[in-house]
Amino acid sequence: MGGRLVVVVGFDGIELVDVASVTTAFDYANRMGADPVYQVVFATPTGGPVRCDSGLSLAGQRSIDTVHGPIDTVVVSGGHGHEAAAADPRFIGQVQRLAGASRRVASACTGATVLAAAGLLDNRRATTHWHEAAQLASRFPRVQVDPTPIFVRDGSVSTSGGITASLDLTLSFIEEDHGAEIARRVALAMVTYLQRPGSQAQISLFTRIPHSDHALVRRVIDHVISNLDGDLGVGRLAALAGVSERHLSRLFVEHIGRTPARLVRDARLEAASQLLAGTREPVATIARRCGFGSAESLRQAFVAWVGVSPSQFRGNARA
Repeated sequence: MGGRLVVVVGFDGIELVDVASVTTAFDYANRMGADPVYQVVFATPTGGPVRCDSGLSLAGQRSIDTVHGPIDTVVVSGGHGHEAAAADPRFIGQVQRLAGASRRVASACTGATVLAAAGLLDNRRATTHWHEAAQLASRFPRVQVDPTPIFVRDGSVSTSGGITASLDLTLSFIEEDHGAEIARRVALAMVTYLQRPGSQAQISLFTRIPHSDHALVRRVIDHVISNLDGDLGVGRLAALAGVSERHLSRLFVEHIGRTPARLVRDARLEAASQLLAGTREPVATIARRCGFGSAESLRQAFVAWVGVSPSQFRGNARA
């Protein structure tokens, strides 16, 4: 089998979104030009279907014991069946075997319980669904459980928080493997937040950047979000789109209710707010990353936007 082999591990009582967030993101990465491509296999204990928390059945593609290395990534799904899965010695043994043949290992949501039972989280920092964190910490005292982040990457082993946080973790894998541009295109295609850092809280605000069905407008928005630190003047955007500034402005107002300049400002402020809330990067660094040029420019924009400085915003977000 060519490409990067990704094994998504399921069991009875899995959360369907845990599986879909991971498999769909890797599939979109392939569509966006990932090279080498991801070869995703959904493996179950018997190779047959497993029951999802929602009551649906999800067909397995392989039985776990027939999957062999080399494996690029193993992702253990979560769900209400995680306790039973973690208590099954044969299943845990297979997870340990897969992990030993893999470049990296990850869990989605309560799949962290399975990794912990396999000893893969010993002396590592890890997260899980915030509702299950105390139980994980109590049952596995050698695991350094942090219930706050949406995902944690500790060496070659990663864990993600509640349900859709597995998508954020998968995007970080895609960016590591194929660069920021492909990861951002996957995020845009899946209409999810572009760069939620792992340190961001599991309960948080999502992007307010609009989506458009108009191809040209969508292409310009894509370019803006992917190049926040670049030249995003209306003239430059119009030239990239192959239309006049006036025509581009008319299309933006018609399709998303704001001018290109307003869209650029909103995208930069939104990205800056997420970085301020979710990272410890200096304000000056965030200002440069988000296209403000200087900390003072960012400060002025923030005060006009929300009435407080970036430092005050950061303090409020962590209070």
